[in-house]
Amino acid sequence: MNNLKSEKEKLDKKRDEMASELKKVETRIIKYEKEIRDSEDKLGKLESENKWITAEKDFFGIRDTDYDFSQIDAKAEIDKLTKLKEENAVLRRKVNMKVDVMSDQYEKEYNDLIKKREIIIKDKTNIEKAIKELDEKRKDALEDIYSQVNKNLNSIYTTLLPGTKAKLDQVGSSLMEGLELKVAFNNSWKNSLSELSGGQRSLLALSLILSLLLYKPAPFYILDEIDAALDLSHTANLGHMIREHFPQSQFIVVSLKDGMFNNANVLFKVSFLDGSSKVDRISKDKEIDIKKKSNK
Repeated sequence: MNNLKSEKEKLDKKRDEMASELKKVETRIIKYEKEIRDSEDKLGKLESENKWITAEKDFFGIRDTDYDFSQIDAKAEIDKLTKLKEENAVLRRKVNMKVDVMSDQYEKEYNDLIKKREIIIKDKTNIEKAIKELDEKRKDALEDIYSQVNKNLNSIYTTLLPGTKAKLDQVGSSLMEGLELKVAFNNSWKNSLSELSGGQRSLLALSLILSLLLYKPAPFYILDEIDAALDLSHTANLGHMIREHFPQSQFIVVSLKDGMFNNANVLFKVSFLDGSSKVDRISKDKEIDIKKKSNK
């Protein structure tokens, strides 16, 4: 009985020890289960924050891949990380944190300036392209204006002064270098405009102005005694030229010479009577009748 009692006590003691060990194991199991859940939560968070993990995780631990961790000593890496953190803490105590903040700010400003620079370079390229296109259009427009004005200049000057020619010559290889006005009498081109008389120069200046106006005619013109320096024959030529070259425009011309009157559609005769101005409207036919009567 004593032996059995002693054996029973041993068994009870062993049972208690096993119960205690079982409790410890259960505690460790609970702890591991918690760690597993925490790890799963961390893994889910990592996968949500880093989309590449989902695509690459099948290669984790595979030999001869970028994710082969078999040769990595986790404990050594943790010790290395701990050492680096300690060194970083020491360095951070030596570094002025305001400078670090200012560095971040300056880096941000630098990046903003780089972006603005890229925008400016792009805008510059577009502007240069637009300028080039506008230069081409301006060149084409100048060529067209030069051609039309030159043609009109010769036609008008020939009408005003029969037996002559007029043209605009390029000074250099481009219109932008300038133009020179030249005149020819009986196909003989003059070396200088100083060889022309005052009346001839007046007709030439008037021809140039009218040829420019003729490029884009206005619907309405007012001319005040532009024939004052011209003789009667030139005045008649001027009136004829206006009628022939500007059929789409209306002219009001102030003149004191018959050569201009003969080309008018309607005359308004202004006279001074009893201390005031009097205006009479005279049609062209009526003016002819008045002249015939005065001649008789």
